[in-house]
Amino acid sequence: MGAKDLLEMYQNNPRLFQLADRLTIASPQKISLKNLQGSSSQFVVSATLGHDACSQLNHLIILNDAEDAAYFHNTLENLTGALDLFYFPSSFKNRKNYQLLNSSHVMLRTEALTKITTGGNKKIVITYPEAIFEKVVLPETLSANIIHIKSGSLLNVEQLLLKLSDYGFERTDFVYEPGQFAIRGGILDIYSFGNEKPYRIELFGNDVDSIRIVDPETQLSERKLLQVTIIPNVDTQFTSEERI
Repeated sequence: MGAKDLLEMYQNNPRLFQLADRLTIASPQKISLKNLQGSSSQFVVSATLGHDACSQLNHLIILNDAEDAAYFHNTLENLTGALDLFYFPSSFKNRKNYQLLNSSHVMLRTEALTKITTGGNKKIVITYPEAIFEKVVLPETLSANIIHIKSGSLLNVEQLLLKLSDYGFERTDFVYEPGQFAIRGGILDIYSFGNEKPYRIELFGNDVDSIRIVDPETQLSERKLLQVTIIPNVDTQFTSEERI
């Protein structure tokens, strides 16, 4: 028996229908599930997400700590294949120094916040108390500071470079981590905080000739894109007054 067969058994269980029904009630509900062992909690959540009624809801899943949340996220991703499933960690590398940021965690937080702000499909966020304790930037502030670049459009390169610098991006020879950009002739590489890999923008004068995703290790172009959004570091760019 494979994971899909087991998931189907959970989906067809009468108790799952009861759970989905309770979750769709508008008033707050207190529901307790007992005796869930091993990965059974992930199967229950996956089956719930697949229910027609619950698929129209946003879901916030809070685990005990970072390790539990990461494990839960990986299992849920394998079971559901959901595209709008996000792991939302804390920004810091350790609890002793809250000024030392983990760039990969900042990127994951930024990606989740950006996707939630832009709406669209219903979202699933998996996190833990330490991560949601941090304040986040206001949705309207984030939306106002996103840079949109579209293939075939005109681009003021000098203005873009100034804006990237204002947003805290660092100019380097090659981009290998979020918050960097590099320009070589008519090629502009930008590593946004909202994407796992950097973007390569090929310019013909001020025209955006093409946009591709770049492998940061090999520096080789991958698949082509029609448009991209460049997102600053939401954890350092905005003041505490702009957070909720």
